[in-house]
Amino acid sequence: MAHQERTFIAIKPDGVQHSLVGEIIKHFEQKGFHLVAMKFLQASQELLKQHYIDLKDRPFFPGLVKYMNSGPVVAMVWEVLNMVKMGQMMLGETNPADSKPGTIRGVFCIQVGRNIIHGSNSVKSAEKEISLWFKPEELVDYKSCAFDWIYE
Repeated sequence: MAHQERTFIAIKPDGVQHSLVGEIIKHFEQKGFHLVAMKFLQASQELLKQHYIDLKDRPFFPGLVKYMNSGPVVAMVWEVLNMVKMGQMMLGETNPADSKPGTIRGVFCIQVGRNIIHGSNSVKSAEKEISLWFKPEELVDYKSCAFDWIYE
């Protein structure tokens, strides 16, 4: 069995408000990524401050927390071979203006402050973010019937 890697992906409030949840999930499903967990929630300021703790000294930190707390988000865990790297490639650059056409941000975003989606940028941050947003029992471990059609 191929070594699987998990990552944390969150559709931000602007992505939810623009009714892009299904479209974004479709991108991941069509690529063959394996959904392990998902929840729809209004993230607390405490959770968001923990999530973005690495950015706490940046001038945009208070605005980022306020924006992420302004509406519901869809928190997800996806799994596939090289998931973190592949997830980042699918999301596009943090600044949508630098994103390639066909990436989620390249298709759906205009401004960096409203870039509709978050994805872990390393395996270490993925592990931290997954444990922050999900309890271990909320992660569903199953083999997709498409597994043998995706991997050699």
